[in-house]
Amino acid sequence: MMKSEKEKMLAGELYDALDPQLSEERVKTRLLIKELNEGREDEPEERARILKELIPHAGAGLWLQPPFYCDYGTNMYLGERVFFNFNCVVLDVMKVTIGSRTLFGPNVQIYTATHPLNHVERASGLEYAKPISIGEDVWVGGSVVICPGVSIGDRAVIGAGSVVTRDIPADVFAAGNPCRVIRSLGGEIAESL
Repeated sequence: MMKSEKEKMLAGELYDALDPQLSEERVKTRLLIKELNEGREDEPEERARILKELIPHAGAGLWLQPPFYCDYGTNMYLGERVFFNFNCVVLDVMKVTIGSRTLFGPNVQIYTATHPLNHVERASGLEYAKPISIGEDVWVGGSVVICPGVSIGDRAVIGAGSVVTRDIPADVFAAGNPCRVIRSLGGEIAESL
């Protein structure tokens, strides 16, 4: 039996993003995002209903400052008390796992979606994705970009404006473009990393 385009997408294979099922799911998500972003903060029950439908795999205490944007919402798996500041974008074409008590500054961009480097494959219109995993108690500064396939370890701190192109271990401060480990959070320079 042939895989659906959604099955291909979730398996990290080349897939057609214009597939009717995927297009319909994104429209549903966009309508929920519109409700969320235009909603009133003094209506917590309505806001909670929208968030539960938009991101069904979120732990308790999700705090999300609108505006917020994502592709599907259903591919996000969040621990408890995750915080997104204003204007965050999560391209959750594939699984995005975020641990409890992780904080995102404003304008953070999380991208699982990517395109083939080969121009012939790219011209076909097909794309693919790589999962992203962010640990517990992580602090991601404002305007950070997290690229496809990256893992960030528990308790790491990512400096504002960084572009995270490769894995970052636990318990370090990392920053820059490309993002690199600056020091351990124990105070010493992380020379071995």
